[in-house]
Amino acid sequence: MGPAAPEAGRAQETQKVDRAGVDRSGTVDSGGDRVEFSSSLGRLSQAISTDSAQRASRVQTLAAAYQAGQYRADSQATSQGMITEALAAGHE
Repeated sequence: MGPAAPEAGRAQETQKVDRAGVDRSGTVDSGGDRVEFSSSLGRLSQAISTDSAQRASRVQTLAAAYQAGQYRADSQATSQGMITEALAAGHE
């Protein structure tokens, strides 16, 4: 093992602690190291969770409509969305 190996092990250890050691205040304590996250991060996380829940609800509603034979895809809107997304990806 070269000199970078101990550092790589430490980085992996830190990542494990970060995933398991974050408390509700957004503070991580890994044997003396301490990181505090701003309240903005908490608000962002909450917004993402809310969006995920709304999306899951919408998918469930669409799945039920499809299974009942009531879902009719709008092929024009779908194709326009695909083209718009492809063009936007080309500008990145």
